[in-house]
Amino acid sequence: MTRYMDEDLHGAEFRECDLTGARLIGVVMQDAVIDGLVTNLTVNGVEVTQYVEAELDRRHPVRVLLRSEDPADLREAARALHAAWAATLDRIRRTPGIERRSVNDEWSAVQTLRHLVFVHDSWFRRCCLGSTDLFTPLGIGTTMEPYREAHGLDLSLDPSLDEIVSVRHAQTAELEAWLDQVTVDRLAAPAPVPDDDVWPPYARGRSVRQCLGTVLTETFEHHTFCVRDLDLIEARDAG
Repeated sequence: MTRYMDEDLHGAEFRECDLTGARLIGVVMQDAVIDGLVTNLTVNGVEVTQYVEAELDRRHPVRVLLRSEDPADLREAARALHAAWAATLDRIRRTPGIERRSVNDEWSAVQTLRHLVFVHDSWFRRCCLGSTDLFTPLGIGTTMEPYREAHGLDLSLDPSLDEIVSVRHAQTAELEAWLDQVTVDRLAAPAPVPDDDVWPPYARGRSVRQCLGTVLTETFEHHTFCVRDLDLIEARDAG
């Protein structure tokens, strides 16, 4: 275990780090931001995760639907996510160029949408439908090798917002049409992941519902990230 004593970590950034079991004792933590998978977090003797989760559910009721096993709830969640993204795209179009701007080393809106293209191809088409088709070239996937530019991805592409949105609209329609027919038994079945070395390698053994959950959760989470960053960009421009 690494131990830091009397270290000045003012302004430090921990990105994609595993801090499981970390203990911060006698620290000064003001104006700090924690964003990630956080469970069983105790602050000054108080376990705060349940408070945080309840507040997030209050702010984003779709989160409750995302945890449901009922196909009707999942259909409602998918349509709510589609509507939220449609409103955000309208907002983006009102400020041409903002879709390619980023803050704090995060993805721009264009990059975020391209990643969701990849999420749909990998976690829905491959894992829920069992497709072996190549991924949509304009998608942006994981940074892990050898998956970074594998299975049809082309990172040299620089598609326009309209091109990306067109692909996302087709994917959304495909997902919603599937959800209109899916049953509880189908969701509970093992995911028909093809037996090859294409991303995601750790999906085998999961259920269709679990793989669908990744698609919907990624769509939700990346929308919140996108809106957060648009707020920051507009606030900086206004200032």
